[in-house]
Parts: sequence; C-alpha cells; structure tokens
Amino acid sequence: MRSEYRQWLLSQKYAANTVSAQVHRASRVEEFHGDLDEHYATDRMEGLIETLRYSVDDARRNRPNPTSIPIEGDIRNNLASYKNAIERYRSFRDSDHGLPDEPPVARGTTSEAAEETGRGLSLERDMQAALRVAIDQLEPGLVIIDDGAERSVDSGFIDITARDVTDAIVVIELKVGVAGQRAVAQILSYMGDVASEQAGTRVRGILVASDFDAKAKSAARVVPDLALRRYSVRFTFADAQT
Repeated sequence: MRSEYRQWLLSQKYAANTVSAQVHRASRVEEFHGDLDEHYATDRMEGLIETLRYSVDDARRNRPNPTSIPIEGDIRNNLASYKNAIERYRSFRDSDHGLPDEPPVARGTTSEAAEETGRGLSLERDMQAALRVAIDQLEPGLVIIDDGAERSVDSGFIDITARDVTDAIVVIELKVGVAGQRAVAQILSYMGDVASEQAGTRVRGILVASDFDAKAKSAARVVPDLALRRYSVRFTFADAQT
C-alpha cells in the first residue's frame, strides 16, 4: 500500500480517526490477501473486492467467512467495512491516472470552468464534514452509521448514511448549488442499492442543496421516502486585531 494514501485521505477532508480506520482496514486486507497495488495492477482490484462481498442472503444462509481475514462477530458488517476500505483505496489509485475522483476536464472546457468544478467538489466535502458533526440540524434523531466515511454501493459512494428514530436507513446526498433531476436519480439509485443489500429494511433519502429546479421537485413529489432540504450559509465576523 502506498505511503501517500494517508495524506490523500486527509486531502479529501476526512476526520483523522476516519483516516486511521481506513488505513488500518486496508492494511488488514493486505496482510491476509497480498499487496494491494499488485491487485490493482492485475484487475483494478475487482477480484479482491468480489472476495470481500457478503450479501444479506449469505448471512441468512450462515455462509462462512469467504476471506482469509479472521473475523469475530458479524461477518457481513465486518466484510462491508473491509470492502469499503478497498474500494476507497481503488479510488485513490484511480486518481493517479486522472480517473473519477478528480474529474477530467472535457475538451473545450475553460480553465475557469475546471476550477469551478474543483471548487464545487471541495465545498461538498466541507459541507459533509460540517453536517457530520451536527447531523441533528438536518433531522432530529438521526444517527450516522457509516463509520465516518462514504458508504460504497454499486451506484457510487453515499455522502452520509444514517439511521432515523424509526430505525429506517437514511441515505443523504449533498449538492452545492441548485440540484436537478439528475441529482434525484442519483440518490434514488443509492437508495435502491441499499434496499437491495438490506432487504426488509425501510430506506429513506434526503437530498440537500441550496435549491431545487422544477424537474427535481416534480420527480421527488412522487417518491414518498425522499425529502428535499435546502441549506443556507451564514457568515460570522470577528475582529482580527490582536
């Protein structure tokens, strides 16, 4: 595992304890399943990720731990954490090649537009970090259950995964600026992935943006378990003189 991985995680604005947990889990997988960078070179880690996959049906059938990693307790939850860590390491390695974590600039895009895209991604990270320490402001009773890092599902990475007072899982997606119907489609995909992984559990969604266009509002209107929430920014000022 590359030494610069920790610094990359910190640059993504993860809390220090989350960074330590992610590095520890990736190291644990590497200890029992071999060099992560060799797995990346072989098949972009697809085989390793598949080894770590353990479904709800596997748990119901009491399927044994399919990996070499010693696990005490809930096999599915532990393997989900390891799988998440490896998918995050793959995102780090993808960024070496200009792949999705730092979106490539489309042909003809100006440097100003590229800078704006990067600024938007940074603001989303900042908003996520702020919300994680004040999740009650979004909805009273919410408890974050993703161990401080985005949950990986087939459709992508969920910004924040929480549980509400009724024990339903809440998928939270954050957007800087005005959200459109694509943002609604994105969070619905995440909700569908979670519902598939945790059959029988109610799944809700909360899409957070500065505002929503008419198409987003129309799409959300027919989804009872999807809520749209506007955020606002309040500036405070203090004397800088000492």
